[in-house]
Amino acid sequence: MESTGLRNVSSHCSISETEMDDFDLSKLLDKPRLNIERQRSFDERSLSELSIGLTRGLDNCESAYSPGRSALDTPASSAHNSFEPHPMVAEAWDALRRSLVHFRGQPVGTIAAVDHASEEVLNYDQVFVRDFVPSALAFLMNGEADIVKNFLLKTLQLQGWEKRVDRFKLGEGVMPASFKVLHDPVRNTDTIMADFGESAIGRVAPVDSGFWWIILLRAYTKSTGDVSLAETPECQRGMRLILSLCLSEGFDTFPTLLCADGCSMIDRRMGIYGYPIEIQALFFMALRSALVMLKPDNEGGEFIERIVKRLHALSYHMRSYFWLDFQQLNDIYRYKTEEYSHTAVNKFNVIPDSIPDWVFEFMPTHGGYFIGNVSPARMDFRWFALGNCIAILSSLATPEQASAIVDLIEARWDELVAEMPLKISYPALENHDWRLITGCDPKNTRWSYHNGGSWPVLLWLLTAACIKTGRPQIARRAIDLAESRLSKDVWPEYYDGKVGRYIGKQARKYQTWSIAGYLVAKMLLEDPSHLGMIALEEDKQMKHVIKRSASWTC
Repeated sequence: MESTGLRNVSSHCSISETEMDDFDLSKLLDKPRLNIERQRSFDERSLSELSIGLTRGLDNCESAYSPGRSALDTPASSAHNSFEPHPMVAEAWDALRRSLVHFRGQPVGTIAAVDHASEEVLNYDQVFVRDFVPSALAFLMNGEADIVKNFLLKTLQLQGWEKRVDRFKLGEGVMPASFKVLHDPVRNTDTIMADFGESAIGRVAPVDSGFWWIILLRAYTKSTGDVSLAETPECQRGMRLILSLCLSEGFDTFPTLLCADGCSMIDRRMGIYGYPIEIQALFFMALRSALVMLKPDNEGGEFIERIVKRLHALSYHMRSYFWLDFQQLNDIYRYKTEEYSHTAVNKFNVIPDSIPDWVFEFMPTHGGYFIGNVSPARMDFRWFALGNCIAILSSLATPEQASAIVDLIEARWDELVAEMPLKISYPALENHDWRLITGCDPKNTRWSYHNGGSWPVLLWLLTAACIKTGRPQIARRAIDLAESRLSKDVWPEYYDGKVGRYIGKQARKYQTWSIAGYLVAKMLLEDPSHLGMIALEEDKQMKHVIKRSASWTC
């Protein structure tokens, strides 16, 4: 990347161009792509088939991939044949390309924002793993896969660095939250500096980065048919390292993943500690993605077996205990407490008086959603957009639950979408709750930033979820709203206010993932077959795990 006022910050986590020679990932770029015709995708194999395969030594195991674009069996958008490019599309592509970062002459990602008007650069001049995902999807849909391949290889290399924060060594599989390319114009050398949480707000390591990396690796493979990248020893090891962190055995009695506040897109304190829906949905999707890419060799076979068992337990737990609809809310409202033994109905000892008043008005008669968190004596009833959309795309949600989530969005459009898609969470924390839970965070005041702010990047997730559930008209309505504001407002990071009317008080302009999210949404609506690189079909054996109406009264 050309010098644009980047500050040369010293760090023990940096690598120069000359130090790259002993681990030159560019050699991997030269490997030929394999486009092998498969009778069916490994994605379509059920977990029971995998279980049977494991008992037989995983003989005759199919390849993980089907070449080219892979479409789900979803209805084509009504706009498919009448799609006309909006003038914003060309502008968005120009802005996205201006955000590209180069290392040794090759594009390796996009920086978070190109806001030259902002006085403080902070870390918006870095390539964030989670932020790059919509950029990567846009490039893949546009046939520019090499950028994505370079990014996957570069972050894989960074994963291998020794990571220390205050003399404490992080897990070997932790992926960086972000990295920065520093260019020395005198020596004509590039240096990379990575952040694994030691420079982040609150010093929290990103749990979601590793999951997004696996999900993106599958998206790259599904889009290009290039199976050679995921099959390299480096990528196989990278996946196993990530999985070893999240599949490790401990004291937990739940199959969900215990996480700290600030470990995901909601990267400041917002009371999501415990088992946040966003991480559980990404965890589920990453497990399913890894399942189809891991080689069934000695090391990979062991992880495949562990993944299969975890997916069964995780899907049952999430569909049972995180799901909330009208009937479920009524059941919780009538709970008895202090129940003992495995026959207890109120298994987490949730006190009915802890149910916030807003939930009763928010819950429509038809519709439902996965709540924010479930842990002993605590249910976080807030709506979180990313977790619910990923639940649909990963098929963590059953078809009935997926339809109910979209029903809820439609029924509560004024609260969740209003004037700018999409509320990251609902409702906002206010007054004493805000002081206590956020630590009086001045950026997370009510209806701002992570505390009920509206984030345009979520448009691509909403669009993908709507297409997968056969409701593209809802996505079109949301895109029309975004097109009325985004360009005029210079592509802000987020919007403030109860209905998303105001540009966020600290929002950066030309926020890259706001731009990329719009492009991905438009391309999905134009050609719904792109959904195949993002979404996963329902597993046939997990289809009937929940035969009742997701009630806790079993």
